[in-house]
Amino acid sequence: MTSDMSRPVTDTILNFIGGVYRRGSDGKTFANVNPATGQHIGLVHEASKADVDAAVAAAKTALNGPWGRMTTAERIKLITAVAAEIERRSEDFLEAEVADTGKPRHVASHIDIPRGAANFRMFADVIATMPTESFATDTPDGGRALNYVARKPKGVIAVICPWNFPLLLMTWKVGPALACGNTVVVKPSEETPRTAALLGEVMNAVGMPEGVYNVVHGFGAGSAGEFLTSNKDVDAITFTGETGTGQAIMQKAAIGVRDVSFELGGKNPAIVFADADLDKVVEGLSRSVFLNTGQVCLGTERVYVERPLFDEFIRRMTMAAQAFKPGAAGDPAYLGPLISAEHQEKVLGYYAKAVAEGATVVTGGGVPEIDGAQGGGFYVEPTLWTGLAHDSTVMREEIFGPCCGVIPFDAEDEAVALANDTEYGLCATVWTENLSRAHRVAAEMRVGVCWVNCWFLRDLRTAFGGSGQSGIGREGGVHSLEFYTEIQNICVKL
Repeated sequence: MTSDMSRPVTDTILNFIGGVYRRGSDGKTFANVNPATGQHIGLVHEASKADVDAAVAAAKTALNGPWGRMTTAERIKLITAVAAEIERRSEDFLEAEVADTGKPRHVASHIDIPRGAANFRMFADVIATMPTESFATDTPDGGRALNYVARKPKGVIAVICPWNFPLLLMTWKVGPALACGNTVVVKPSEETPRTAALLGEVMNAVGMPEGVYNVVHGFGAGSAGEFLTSNKDVDAITFTGETGTGQAIMQKAAIGVRDVSFELGGKNPAIVFADADLDKVVEGLSRSVFLNTGQVCLGTERVYVERPLFDEFIRRMTMAAQAFKPGAAGDPAYLGPLISAEHQEKVLGYYAKAVAEGATVVTGGGVPEIDGAQGGGFYVEPTLWTGLAHDSTVMREEIFGPCCGVIPFDAEDEAVALANDTEYGLCATVWTENLSRAHRVAAEMRVGVCWVNCWFLRDLRTAFGGSGQSGIGREGGVHSLEFYTEIQNICVKL
C-alpha cells in the first residue's frame, strides 16, 4: 500500500504498521469531518484487534532488532532528521491539522506545527547531554565500590492522544519515547487522525527502522484504544485527555502493572489583583479563555478579580470577546469551531445551565449567525458570565469551550482559597505588579504549573503535569526520562 493514500487532505486515512500503510483488516471505516463546515472530508480505516496486535508486535520486533542495536548518536541523528522533515513539509502538516480541527491557520502555523518539530529536536538534545550519576561507596571490608546508573528503554509505549493539539501533544510523547530508545504505537483521536498518519511518511523518508513508529485508528472502548491498552506486550501507557478516560485506561494498565503518565482535565483559575496591569491581563486572559475556542487543557474557565478592578475588567474582557468572529480561517480575528457536533451540544448545555443557575450573560451564550459553507460548522459564541456562585456547576466542571465565569473577591486569602477549591490541579495564572505577592500567591497554588503575568509561556525543558484529578507524573526535559526509561543501578566492587 503506498503512502500516497495518506496525503494531508484525501478521501482515505490509513493505519501505519511496521512501516507500511494498511487498511483496517475488518473493513470498517468512519467519517473524517471538517468541524468548520460540518462536511465529511474523508474516510478513516479503523484498526481491528488483529491490526493493533500487529502494530504492537512490529514495535516489539523493532525494539529487539535494528532500533534496539543503534547507538545513542545514531538514534539522535534520526530523530533530528524527523524534526527537519516536519519543518520541510510544514505546509502539508498545516493543511492536515486545519482540516481536522478547523482551527485558525495562524494558530496552527505558529503553535502546532513548529512545536511538533521542536519536540523531536529538544528531546534529541536532552538525550545527547543527559547526565548520569555515580557514587563511590566504602565497603565493610575496607574496600571501595562504584555505584552508577544505567538508563534503559522502557519498551513498547502506547501513546493515546487528544484532538485539541493533535500533532503537538502527540510528538510531545513520541519525541522523548524514541529518544530514549523505545518504540511506539500511537492511537490518535478519532476526530483528528491526519497528522499522526502523515508522520509515518516522515519516518519512512528519514530511514526510521520499520516498526519504531506505528499508528492505529479507532475509538476507545471496544476499539483500538481498548485493544491497545489491553495488549500485554505494551510496557507503558501515556495519555492526554479527559479524567474519566484516564481512569478507564488506568484500570487496564493495572493488569500487568504497567506504568502510566497522564495529563488529564482541569478547571484552571486566574487571580487578578487590583494592582495588575489591565492591558497585560486582558491580552493574556483573552488568549487563555478563547484560544483554540477554549479547547485547551491549560485554558482559564474561572476568573477571580479583586473588587476595585472588577467592573473595568468586565468591560475590557467583553470588548475582547466580541472582537472574535467566526469566518475565514485565515482571518486573524477568526474564532474556530468546536471539534464536533457532540462537543458543541455539550458546551451549549453548559451555557444553558449557567443561565439556569443564575448567571448574568455578559456576552455570548449561544451560536453565532454564519452565512455560507461554514454555516454547518460547530461554532459557539465566546461567553462571559457574572453572578455565578463559586459552587455552581459551570464553576466546578470542565467545559472545554470559550467561556469563563468571573467572581469578585476582597482579600488575598479569599482569592487563594477560591482558586484552590477544586478537585483539579493543572495550572493557574496570577496577575499582579507586586513582586512579593506574585511569589507568595504562586507558591500557594495547588497546581503543576503557575504563570505570573503571562500564560502558555513554555520552556520545554521544565516539568509539566498536574496534581489531583489533573494527572499523574511529569514530562518535559529530563523529567520525561523518569517515565520513558527504566533506571538500573550497577554496583561494581573495586
